[in-house]
Amino acid sequence: MLRLSAHPSGRHFLQIPGPTNVPDRVLRAIDHGTIDHRGPEFGELGKAVLAGMKQVFKTDGHVIIYPASGTGAWEAALVNALSTGDKVLMAETGHFATLWKKMAVSLGLQVEFMAGDWRRAADPQAIEARLREDKGHGIKAVCIVHNETATGVTSDIKAVREAIDRAGHPALLMVDTISSLGSIDYRHDEWGVDVTVAGSQKGLMLPPGLSFNAVSAKALAASQNNTLRRSYWDWHAMIEINPTGYFPYTPATNLLYGLQEALDMLFEEGLETVFERHKRHAEATRRAVRAWGLEILCADPERYSPSLTAVMMPEGHSADAFRRIVLDHFNMSLGQGLSKVKDKVFRIGHLGDINDLTLCGTLAGVEMGLALAKVPHEQGGARAAMSYLAEKAEVRSR
Repeated sequence: MLRLSAHPSGRHFLQIPGPTNVPDRVLRAIDHGTIDHRGPEFGELGKAVLAGMKQVFKTDGHVIIYPASGTGAWEAALVNALSTGDKVLMAETGHFATLWKKMAVSLGLQVEFMAGDWRRAADPQAIEARLREDKGHGIKAVCIVHNETATGVTSDIKAVREAIDRAGHPALLMVDTISSLGSIDYRHDEWGVDVTVAGSQKGLMLPPGLSFNAVSAKALAASQNNTLRRSYWDWHAMIEINPTGYFPYTPATNLLYGLQEALDMLFEEGLETVFERHKRHAEATRRAVRAWGLEILCADPERYSPSLTAVMMPEGHSADAFRRIVLDHFNMSLGQGLSKVKDKVFRIGHLGDINDLTLCGTLAGVEMGLALAKVPHEQGGARAAMSYLAEKAEVRSR
């Protein structure tokens, strides 16, 4: 019987859709002596990362950085702009949309949850129709997850904004970009988003621990008179001191050093090039899945996620058992199915600090794992991805 090593050689392939691999450059930046967060050196760091995040969000407005996970940024968005009892319209696109909805309910908001099958994006036409029905403008916000990390479905935020405008409705637009910012093209100002939520541990290539709100003037105005209580999450306390580069309480200093390095990496590669790389890797992954004869969870090809692919297991086969085999034999972690799709899908993360060779190794590991787990499939998925990537490399070299 094969005895697997307790200490496998080589690097661990962390191919979940976040937290993602942290680049060596970022790790070295984090490994910096902690400095006085009230001193002049920190003030320059704070101003640099706040300005850099505006470029990533594509906004001229305020960006706020919290020492928190993305869940904190969810809460900050809701408690700063809404009042107890306000009605919120949310779209059920997957596990994380559902969690955001549960949070809103726990905060005393009334949530109208537009049902979904977890295989499709938010429906702009349905949102427009519902807002047209809301003659008294009781709905105060529309909350959408841009890229649903549990399902690999990306919603069209520009189309949602246009739907709100066509309905002539004043509701705020709030968007979760936790698994899309830095991986998928996103335009806070141009698309008329009022509050954008983000986290550090995915496309921004950092460990968990920083979260973000990008805030429009309309959302900031709403925060002047809303009644949901907040202290730690208060935008105004942040906005008052942030122009100096400082924060109203102790910031995550070393993570901010990592953020500065991550921003440098994104800008050196170029954001548009980063987005194209993610599209290329997503398409290569989908070609592999199709070649294996497996089904992609996202049912609408126009809404495929560039940052992850959720793959459905054949009936009668456990996704979790397959993932365990891949981890034990190849030292690779794949994303699990969550809540409604638990044990039914596995997720391949292809976002953050990843290149063609890393993806090829990932897909080879998946293919070998399918064989070891005796999951019905066709061979040649990794080869199909390699052929596509080679073609794209040749085009880029011309």
